[in-house]
Amino acid sequence: MLKYSLKRLLQSLITILIAVTLVFLMMRMLPTDYYFTEDQLMKFTPEQKQAALEAAGLLDPIGEQLIRFYGQLLHLDFGTSRRIQSGIAVTRVIGSRLGVTLRLGAISIAISWVVGVLVGIAQAAFKGKFVDWLGTAYTVVVNAVPALVTYSLVLVIGSTVFGMPTLYSTRNPGPSSVLPIICLSLASVASYALWMRRYMVDELTRDYIKLARVKGLSYGQIMLHHVLRNALVPMVQFLPQSLLLTIQGSLLMERFFSVPGMGPLLTDAVQRYDTSVVQTLVMFYAALSIVGIFLGDVLMMLVDPRITIAGKGGER
Repeated sequence: MLKYSLKRLLQSLITILIAVTLVFLMMRMLPTDYYFTEDQLMKFTPEQKQAALEAAGLLDPIGEQLIRFYGQLLHLDFGTSRRIQSGIAVTRVIGSRLGVTLRLGAISIAISWVVGVLVGIAQAAFKGKFVDWLGTAYTVVVNAVPALVTYSLVLVIGSTVFGMPTLYSTRNPGPSSVLPIICLSLASVASYALWMRRYMVDELTRDYIKLARVKGLSYGQIMLHHVLRNALVPMVQFLPQSLLLTIQGSLLMERFFSVPGMGPLLTDAVQRYDTSVVQTLVMFYAALSIVGIFLGDVLMMLVDPRITIAGKGGER
């Protein structure tokens, strides 16, 4: 386990470094005018622009800029924002938005996983019957209808029928979070239900299920102690990664409900050429993805101790 963890840590650091380096190089290929705000472009003379670029080190050879950038990373210096929140440290810019997104995302994942797994179990247990048909219809509708249309329907029903707030409010985060969480959960519930049903139906065709029936085990015992346990293993493995997918999927939802979260931050930073914010966000997403994969492996071992995370020679 320790050897695997160290190997995965080294691979993770290399992957993050490559991703951040590529983003750094791509951002440096953009015209230098993007370094300045609109007011600065109008007020600065060419000499002042040149002096500002030299002071920022943007005219240095790309190799020197890259080495300086690596040195800043070693000191956990992610720079300051120039466009999103001018002069504010990037960690503060991201931190002010991260909490909202993580809170909504965590609640959405918990609801989606529980509801989706239960729906998938019900579909597998009553395969070919009304419950299975209803769950399949829900999955098809959610995946076929554009998210913006679904959000609009949730907004109209939630506001007119139940009187829920239509926009997110930092002064009243509880009630104003209900509709965003519902919208964020709809597609995830369908996805979890689809895969849970698929895994359970696949397990029901295994030879050991036929043997269990021959031994006289009831249908409920087979479903609970054998099928459900084995079907949950792959579901649990991808649970930590769901947080990253939820953060990425919150882009439209957060814009729709005016949630001050992480969703719009990356696109805003790219459009406004806020290089420090872009580079830090890429690093954050890469690290979150890698940590999610590792935690998924650990959870899979905890659910089924028969699975080992490393085999002979330390290979997984």
